[in-house]
Amino acid sequence: MVADGLYPEYWEADVVLRDGSTGHLRPISPLDADAVQAFHMSQSQNSIYLRFFTYKSSLSAKELKRFTEVDHVGRVAFVVTRGQDIIGIGRYDRLDDPDEAEVAFNVSDAYQGRGLGSILLEHLAVAALENGIRRFTAEVLPENRKMITVFAEAGYEVDRRFDDGVVELTFNIDPTDKSRAVMEAREHRAEARSMQTLLTPSSVAVIGASRSWGSVGYSLLEHIVNGGFTGPVAGVNPEAFELNGMIAYGSVAEIPEPVDLAVIAVPYDQVLAVVEECGRAGVKGLLVATAGFADDDGEGLARQRALVHSARSYGMRVVGPASLGIINTDPTVRLNASMAPEMPQRGGLGLFSQSAAIGVMLHAAAGRRSLGLSSALSAGNRADVSGNDAMQYWEDDPDTRAVALYLESIGNPRKFSRIARRLSRMKPVLVAKSDVMGLQLPPGHAVRTTQAPSGALDAMLRQSGVIRVETTEQLMDVAQIVVGQPVPSGSGIAVFSNSLALGKVLADAALAQELDVVRLNAHLDLDAGQSVALSALKTAFTDALADPGVHSLILTLIPVVGLSFEAVLPVLQECGRAAGKPVVACFAGVLDPAAQLEGLRAAGGIHPGRGDGAADDGASVPCFASPGAAVSALGAVVRYSRWREREHGVFAELDNVDEEGAAALLGSVLSGVRDVGLRRLDSGQLQRLLGCYGIKVLPSIPFDSADEAVEAAESLGWPVALKTVEENLRHRLDFGGVRLNISDAPGLRAGIEAMRAELRPFGNPGLEIQTMAPAGQACVIRAIEDPLLGPVVSFGMAGDAVNLLDDWAHGTPPLTTLDAADLLRTPRASRRLFGYQGLPPVDVPAIEDLLLRVALLKDRHPEIALLRFNPVLVSATGLAVLSAEISVGNPQQRTDSARRAMRD
Repeated sequence: MVADGLYPEYWEADVVLRDGSTGHLRPISPLDADAVQAFHMSQSQNSIYLRFFTYKSSLSAKELKRFTEVDHVGRVAFVVTRGQDIIGIGRYDRLDDPDEAEVAFNVSDAYQGRGLGSILLEHLAVAALENGIRRFTAEVLPENRKMITVFAEAGYEVDRRFDDGVVELTFNIDPTDKSRAVMEAREHRAEARSMQTLLTPSSVAVIGASRSWGSVGYSLLEHIVNGGFTGPVAGVNPEAFELNGMIAYGSVAEIPEPVDLAVIAVPYDQVLAVVEECGRAGVKGLLVATAGFADDDGEGLARQRALVHSARSYGMRVVGPASLGIINTDPTVRLNASMAPEMPQRGGLGLFSQSAAIGVMLHAAAGRRSLGLSSALSAGNRADVSGNDAMQYWEDDPDTRAVALYLESIGNPRKFSRIARRLSRMKPVLVAKSDVMGLQLPPGHAVRTTQAPSGALDAMLRQSGVIRVETTEQLMDVAQIVVGQPVPSGSGIAVFSNSLALGKVLADAALAQELDVVRLNAHLDLDAGQSVALSALKTAFTDALADPGVHSLILTLIPVVGLSFEAVLPVLQECGRAAGKPVVACFAGVLDPAAQLEGLRAAGGIHPGRGDGAADDGASVPCFASPGAAVSALGAVVRYSRWREREHGVFAELDNVDEEGAAALLGSVLSGVRDVGLRRLDSGQLQRLLGCYGIKVLPSIPFDSADEAVEAAESLGWPVALKTVEENLRHRLDFGGVRLNISDAPGLRAGIEAMRAELRPFGNPGLEIQTMAPAGQACVIRAIEDPLLGPVVSFGMAGDAVNLLDDWAHGTPPLTTLDAADLLRTPRASRRLFGYQGLPPVDVPAIEDLLLRVALLKDRHPEIALLRFNPVLVSATGLAVLSAEISVGNPQQRTDSARRAMRD
């Protein structure tokens, strides 16, 4: 709960509206009185009547005071602004029942239909929950259908009652699966629309366009014009009368037509003024190529933040600064607003990079492979538009068949995982992330350091169905398969070669990639002439691909006199297409495998980039110079296929869960906390919090004297365990930190004396008594809120091996039932849970249920910075959590919450 008169900083946020533009949401202030009056007086008579049930031409001084002066606890009001103007107001007022508040909205006539009511409701609900309110009520006139729709479509269970000409609506505001799904769907549509505005503009202006050859402004304007952009293009340079054969304008305000996209290439000290000018001129989106912002030390960071704040205040999204540019190969758009000198050929790959340098490498690698792009975006400093935004757009883009991202950071990890998992079920998602570079934030973002364990990033990507690669070359290796070929339905592979040695090498490599070599034909005789060889190859390929056990085919050849590789490829592609299975070629001894495709296009065989304006159908055979690269890429695609085709489980409905009670407890613990440190829950708080999620910790009682220990044991019941409270010793039998199965008082007294003697070298740590649990396998469960990866749940078998050998499994909440099963089975030592060397199998469903509860607890409450259960003792008939630790942090440090907001 917030302190009276104060509000958390995270209540203030930039938001994306339904039309893709942005607004700024913040708590109302007494200084807003004039703006609220202006907002009211600009409304139509009908809008005023629907809000106040009567018409009033202006608000009285008393009304303005009440509306703008709130305590941010029992009375909260938010405004959404565009520039200096208020475009929407939402508020709640607590009623006599402290769990209930009345909510009301007022949206500007000019901005109705853009989702402002839904956004205000989401943010008010979060604030209300933090202040202990659980229900909203609203009184709405029957003819106010728009507002009734806002409540009805919010995903809450709304009760309606008609009384005295007014519809009274009542609903609980605790988040539900349905309300979360509604929020995510609205967020997706809004962010996809905002990206569509950037990638499919109707008109473009280059501000800072220059006549100096080689300058950024000159190149950007030239590339847009030469790329064949289908809309009007304007150059802005106050010192030029003509640019690229066009009339130059002195400012964006002088351009007669509306401008959708402004490409900014002026010196960095002029950018802020240009952004303001674009905002006043009604520009919809910005691409900032200028560097010298947060990529430069000192004042650059402040300039970047001011740039984004100014752009969003006018409703504009920003790509950059320091962006390489954006590309859209759609023939109805043909936008090359980038530093790439030529428009890439059209294709099915959506390409995202943060680094301009890496973007150049990716463009070059795609060109070498004749791999067509649907669209491409370089985020530069990623001050606003991110990979999450790009994925939202590509999910709906019919021209994009696969997505490739080179990431240096993941600004909103919960959101990334959610979007990537959803997108991966439809289209392959490839991510290149170098372990050498490490996960980091782009310039200008809040300084955060990762605390995630080794392997957590890979686990998060794998759980989301993402194909993880290490380098840009590997990224393109895999991309040319998923864009140009169908996804295989299994791991069976047929290997063809005209070299026995090469065929065996490829087969061995396939086995290493967990591919099943169903057929190996390494005795191809291709010396009888091209016509005979091609006919024989077609027969062999057709026969192999007709085998139900063969799901893909790799052909690797060494040069043959009289047989051109360009002639082989159409045959291979024809057979693969007829069978609906992927085919891959590797031509040893060829310096440039892409030359095969060039020759093939000249022969009229395959058209990866068609010039007739039709969409590229991806009909190209991926060619590799190295058998290892070919098999590695195909193996990655097969693993993705397994993930996509398998059952993904469900988000289980767990019993005995009181999310509301847990939120209230955490709210009371963190009430008024403003620092960034952690606060460890005491035993009572911990037991109550875990109890809200149906988790019990075996009770333990600390003591000082032997008499107190005996009394504690009598209260718990014999037999008992004697333990030290020292964290690193409490589970170590070998160091004397634990004594088990003590059945009477004399044995306990003797054990205490002996343990204190053994622990004297460790500083005489305190002792405690705990109820004995049934014998079983000891496990460890850990959960953290990582600044860069978000929530991470880890599982391992207790003991030194889990740390010495790093034998952990990691998952990202929320976890499905199948995610929990995978998490349990991933550690190598987990075989002990399923019956090992004569030991009975343990209660696997019980530990899976505990993992789901921990994941739900961590997902719903990001304030939990650290949770550790060590050990969890699992027997054949259940489990017991013997020791638990939970630390919580300032909720302002959370990386996500149940509200739509634009974040790093």
